[in-house]
Order: sequence, then C-alpha cells, then structure tokens
Amino acid sequence: MSHENEEELLDYSDSEEITLPITAVTTDDTSAAEENGDKKGSYVGIHSTGFRDFLLKPELSRAIVDCGFEHPSEVQQVCIPQSILGTDVLCQAKSGLGKTAVFVLSTLQQLDPVPGEVSVVVLCHTRELAYQIKNEYARFSKYLPDVRTSVFYGGTPITKDIEIIKNKDTAPHIVVATPGRLNALVRDKYLRLSNVKTFVIDECDKVLETVDMRRDVQEIFRATPHQKQVMMFSATLSQEIRPICKKFMQNPLEIYVDDETKLTLHGLQQYYVKLEEREKNRKLSELLDSLEFNQVIIFVKSTNRANELNKLLNDCNFPSIAVHSGIPQEERIARYKSFKEFNKRICVSTDVFGRGIDIERINLAINYDLPSEADQYLHRVGRAGRFGTKGLAVSFVSSEDDTKVLEKIQERFEVNIAPFPEEGVDPTTYMQT
Repeated sequence: MSHENEEELLDYSDSEEITLPITAVTTDDTSAAEENGDKKGSYVGIHSTGFRDFLLKPELSRAIVDCGFEHPSEVQQVCIPQSILGTDVLCQAKSGLGKTAVFVLSTLQQLDPVPGEVSVVVLCHTRELAYQIKNEYARFSKYLPDVRTSVFYGGTPITKDIEIIKNKDTAPHIVVATPGRLNALVRDKYLRLSNVKTFVIDECDKVLETVDMRRDVQEIFRATPHQKQVMMFSATLSQEIRPICKKFMQNPLEIYVDDETKLTLHGLQQYYVKLEEREKNRKLSELLDSLEFNQVIIFVKSTNRANELNKLLNDCNFPSIAVHSGIPQEERIARYKSFKEFNKRICVSTDVFGRGIDIERINLAINYDLPSEADQYLHRVGRAGRFGTKGLAVSFVSSEDDTKVLEKIQERFEVNIAPFPEEGVDPTTYMQT
C-alpha cells in the first residue's frame, strides 16, 4: 500500500464514527433463529425479513421479485435501511453477499431523475466490473423507464462517450466508470458533476491503492458538491486503507468483518494438488473430465499463459474462452457476456476476473497458477461460492513460493485446505440440488 502523496487526501471530518462489526449485528428475529438451531453468521438464517420490509419504491420491489430475490443477506439488512436515508457507508464483507445490490437499490430508491443531470457516480477499478454494475442498474431499474445509466471506461473511443453525454435522449442520470476515463470527461468539461448526490466506490481498496488512480478519484470527487452521500464497498479492507477511505466521508456507518477468518466462504470446498509445473496440463484435463460443473473459471498469472492454455483446451475439445487485459476492450466485454450467458462453460482468465465479477453458474474455480497474495486467493475462489451457494475450488501448488502462499492463506483465514482426494469429490457436495 503506497502512502505517497497522502497529504493531498481530502479530509472532511474526524467526528465520531459508528462502528458496527457485522458479526455483532443482532435482531430479535436473529435470536429466534438461533433458538431454532440456525447458526448466526454472515448469512441470514431467518425468513421473516424480506426486501419488502425496506419500503422501497413499488417499481424496485417488482424488479426484485422478478430477479427471484426474497430474503436480503445480512449485509443488505444492515446497510440498505441506512443507505436509503443518505448515510455515508464504509462496508467490508465477504464476496458474494450482494454488496452491489446495496448501492444499486439505495441509489435508485433516492433518485429523482432530472434531464441532463448526473445524480449518481459509481467508480470501480476494472472495465468488466463497470459493465457488470451497469447491468445491475438495468436489472433493478426495469420498471423505472425515465432512469438512464451509462458506463464509461478506457479502451473505447472517448467520442462515443461524449455523444452519449451531449444527446439529451441518452444523457445519463447514473454514471458507472473507471477513474481515468471519467476524470478525462470531467476535466475536459464534457461531463458536469455539480448535481451529484451520491458518490460510490466499489472494490475501494483497489481503486484507492495506487497513487495515480487515487489522484483521478480525488479530481472527480472535487468536481462534485461538498454535501453528498459517499459509499464504499470491498471484500477486503486492510487497517491501512480504512483511514484513507474515511477521509472522503462524513461520520460513516462502518461495517467490518473484523475477524478475518469470517471471510472464508460458506459452502465452498477448497483443495490443493501438489505437482510439477509440467504436470499441470494433464491434471487440468483430468479434472475437467472427472468433475461435474456448470461453469468453471481457471485462473492463470499472465496474458500469455491465458492465451496458450485457452488454445490448448480448445485443441483438446474443451471449448473455452479467454479473458484478460491484452484483449481489446469491446472484445473483452463480448467474451464476458458470452460466458455469462452460458455460451461457453470454461473460462481461462487472469486476475481481471478475480474481483467482483458475478456469474451465477460458476461452481468450480481452478487456480492453475496460485496468486501471490492471500487476499487475491479469496477474491478468486469467491467466484465459485456466491451468495451462500455451494462451490469447489482446486489450487495447483508447484513451487516453494506456492507452498508459502498456501500456508499464508490457511493461516490468515483459518481454513484447512486439504489435498485433493484420490477418489475425487462427490458432486452432490458442491453442485446445487
């Protein structure tokens, strides 16, 4: 984490914060659930709380029903009632618990669209995540025809973005963007943010981690009104990054999973395979043949390896798709869509898909190359265990460095990652019934 140029950080308020560790949140309903044998944790074991209890707009409630959602996760139960009242929120909770829905629903609830005015800005660190968030807005605003959302990110012609902004029929009320592109649009006076009421950063630790991206965020932030709601979300928020996030906020509601072991994903089986580098392809082929899965994501450490492995899999009659930062942006989004729409069942990816990407049918994650950090492991395997669903993660360990990373993962998250069983894994233990 770089602290260079930290004196540039905006400082709104050092007033008293509301700290609410998520594992300590209790309600009468929760107590009742515990008496009935439901375990209390980061997944809500109660059925008396529904989205209807948030008293959302009827149009939002209809869209939620259409999506098949009934019971909010604990993160949603704690955050949504506060965020729809305009409270600043800093939230860290594990992957797959519906953090995106918190800010999408609360911003749509508060939005009163005015033609030509941007009311909501959402920043994130990758183009795929921006595209996905835009789709979430589309999903939940289907009965709000006057609400327009646009997504802006680098790698595409900026002239297209300018056309969208200038055309009164397409000018957005909600902007989802990566910081570099949005800063360019604001700096060159194509986009005015003087009416922004809510400022959101998703995966805020990654967005604020590097000095360059943080500088872009600050420039955008300065172009918005002093009085606004600020919300930040991530699955991992280190002690170092928290004060930086809070510099942008006024008296935020803070929701942390302070016990990092709680970050271990519920319902996800995790195994490792010790092997030589040269044995990886044969073992991968064997796993894809023997394991049942809906969709699988295979993580590698470089764009070259993604291309080569994808070619090899296709040559071996495993129809796969590759997604990484070396692919032109429009093609990347097209491939992401194709995979999400189940046109392909196998995806080879670099860490561009390691965070925040939500594809419901993924129930197998394979670390062909182990990541260099424990946090990144959590984000990767979280693709296979979204919102409390079952899943399976298998990691290849082929070097001393890999062994050290595996030890760090087990130590940090207090999880026992066992050797992959010789007899394989019973599909009923990780496939949804």
